[in-house]
Amino acid sequence: MADRKPIESWLTDMDGVLIHEGVPIPGADAFIKRLRESGKPFLVLTNNSIYTPRDLHARLNRMGLEVPIENIWTSALATAKFLDDQRPGGSAYVIGEAGLTTALHDIGYILTDHDPDYVVLGETRTYSFEAMTKAVRLINAGARFICTNPDETGPSAEGPLPATGAVAALITKATGKQPYFAGKPNPLMMRTGLNAIGAHSETSAMIGDRMDTDVLAGMEAGMQTFLVLTGLTRPEQVENFPYRPSKIVDSIADLVERI
Repeated sequence: MADRKPIESWLTDMDGVLIHEGVPIPGADAFIKRLRESGKPFLVLTNNSIYTPRDLHARLNRMGLEVPIENIWTSALATAKFLDDQRPGGSAYVIGEAGLTTALHDIGYILTDHDPDYVVLGETRTYSFEAMTKAVRLINAGARFICTNPDETGPSAEGPLPATGAVAALITKATGKQPYFAGKPNPLMMRTGLNAIGAHSETSAMIGDRMDTDVLAGMEAGMQTFLVLTGLTRPEQVENFPYRPSKIVDSIADLVERI
C-alpha cells in the first residue's frame, strides 16, 4: 500500500472499534480528540438504525467521546439518502424506530400503510408479527422492499438478538422478494458518507472490527482499510476471507499517531 495517497479523511465503525458494550475502548477518546484537532473530515458509522445522530451524540458524550452530530452516519441516513435520490417525495411503510422514521421524515417522505412506494425494514426493539404480516402483504401488492442493513443478529446483555437481516429473511421467504440493503457492506453507505463530508475514497480510510461488513465495504468503496481486533473478527479468521484489510492493528489506540 506504499503507493497510496496520504490519508486525509477517516471513517470508523462505532461498536467494536470505539465502544464495547457501552464502554469506550482504550484509545478511542484520544483518537477522536486527535481527529477533531486535525481538522480532517471524519465520520463515525453504525449499521444500527434505531438511534438518530442526536441520540448517538448524547450517548457517546456520556462516555467521554465528543463526536459532533454532523460526524455521525447511520444506515438509516444512508437509506434515506438512497430513497431521496431514487424517488424524491415518496412514501413508505416503515418497521423501525426513531432513527429511521426521523431520517425519512427529514427527506419529506410520507409514512403510510396505504399503497406505499416502499416497505422499509430497520432495527426495532420489538418486531411485531402484525407489522411483518402487513409488510408481506404490501410487498406482494407491489411495494419495493428496502432494508437498512443485513446484520442477522445484534448484541444484548443476555446474548444475541434477531436483527434486521433475520427478519428480512422471513419476509423474503413469505414474498419471494429480496430486499435492497443500504447499509454495510454495501459501499453505497461509504460513498454517501464520503460525499456528506466532501471526502474522496482515494485519500480516505475505513476502520472496522468486522471483515464481512466494515473491511468489505471500505475495500469496495476504494478506501484503505484497517481491521482492529477489539470486536468480532479474530486474527485467525482473517485468512478465511478472499480479501484482506490494508492493515491489521490491535486497537484504535494504534492509529492515533496516523492522523
